Amino acid sequence: QVQLAESGGGFVETGGSLRLSCTASGRSFRETDMGWFRQSPGKERVFVAGAKWSGGRKYNAFYADFVKGRFNIYRSNGGNSVHLQMNSLESEDSAVYYCAAGKDLDTGSDAGITLWGQGTQVTVDS
Repeated sequence: QVQLAESGGGFVETGGSLRLSCTASGRSFRETDMGWFRQSPGKERVFVAGAKWSGGRKYNAFYADFVKGRFNIYRSNGGNSVHLQMNSLESEDSAVYYCAAGKDLDTGSDAGITLWGQGTQVTVDS
């Protein structure tokens, strides 16, 4: 069964750090875009970051403007895992974070997403 399994959410104080991880199973995801979206209560789900295969073991990273310089996305496990290192967290970063796999993540759109994780809650508070 092809699926995404997330881990790493939780509570953190303002200014702190968390790392989210997502592991895909069921097939190779090496050439598949993988990334993260988030959804806050009452708001639409939005793109956070994506990692797109660029050949060999290399991936290009893409970020939403509101996380640039604070978040870092990278792949591992032969491309079947994606991680989101989140630093300098703010209360506005509180949301359910969803791992996603598909194509065209470099556009920031979810139109090409074919597989979603179950979501993991991140809460940032002082």
